[in-house]
Amino acid sequence: MKKTIAFRQVTYEDHELLHKWMNEEHVHPFWNLNLPLHKFQEHLKEALADQHHTLYLGYLDGQVMSYWEAYWVKGDVIEHTYSSSAYDQGVHLLLGEKAFLGKGYSFPLLRAMIRFQFQIANTTKIIAEPDIRNEKMIHVFKKCGFVPLKPISLPEKTGLLMFCERNEFEKRWFR
Repeated sequence: MKKTIAFRQVTYEDHELLHKWMNEEHVHPFWNLNLPLHKFQEHLKEALADQHHTLYLGYLDGQVMSYWEAYWVKGDVIEHTYSSSAYDQGVHLLLGEKAFLGKGYSFPLLRAMIRFQFQIANTTKIIAEPDIRNEKMIHVFKKCGFVPLKPISLPEKTGLLMFCERNEFEKRWFR
């Protein structure tokens, strides 16, 4: 892919864009955040104040097109679904702009975010738990190097717990 990938942290000023994306037909069945604007604003304020994760917007060639959540497993609802370690991280993502769907961008973006998360020296595992119905994203996670482990019950969905180990990721993509 001959495009520049970049990420920047979300600010509250991004609420209208994120609200629009959360109401897209390809997003809301998996994110369940198609709330009225004032409720979504409250949700975003809480999310921005939560110290266990960081929210990002993803860009291709300077155009904003995706949303990301990088989080610490410790302190998250997912923590007790497997034997987690102190520095395990997780990732959530969505492509918000319809014009970017179906063009193969999820994979290089995910690979870039995982590489970014592995910059924390003590992180040896990144996890994901995509909605078990989201076959397209499960395929992208597998392509990136995630291994499916088991279905897990979460408050808002049944997810597929997947692991990406640092050694395997680096061997696959950067050696």
